[in-house]
Amino acid sequence: MTHDKPNLSPKIALYEPDIPQNTASIVRTCSCLGAQLEIIEPCGFLLTDKRFKRVVMDYLEEDKIKFYKNADDFFKSKKDQRVILITTKGIKSYTEFNFKISDTLLFGRESAGVPNKVHKIANEKLKIPMAKNKRSLNLATSVGIVLAEQIRQITN
Repeated sequence: MTHDKPNLSPKIALYEPDIPQNTASIVRTCSCLGAQLEIIEPCGFLLTDKRFKRVVMDYLEEDKIKFYKNADDFFKSKKDQRVILITTKGIKSYTEFNFKISDTLLFGRESAGVPNKVHKIANEKLKIPMAKNKRSLNLATSVGIVLAEQIRQITN
């Protein structure tokens, strides 16, 4: 998928990520698809972690990653934008939603998702439909699926 619209900058936010390999894979996805990555701290690892570095390869551009000290700081910065939480607890499928370029797609921790207060603050809660009796997809896979749909919608 190639796009050359200069204002195309979807935003992916990770809530307190705790698996370095997943975050590194998401860094690569964001880099390749032209998305801004935002990380809500605390992060469960350092960007110097060898597991992170092995997967991120040469795609890490730290100046293109925005860090927030906590969820409160993150939501304050988004007061005029929609934050779309992608969660297994969502009712509506991501394919039934009309994305905007200004939306931030928020994904929870691999080990625990997001707390209830974040569920309450998010403007929308969407899910990726899965086969019956399956718990969840890998975080990096989920980011790629929903980000690709957002880009498809906003570039058409």
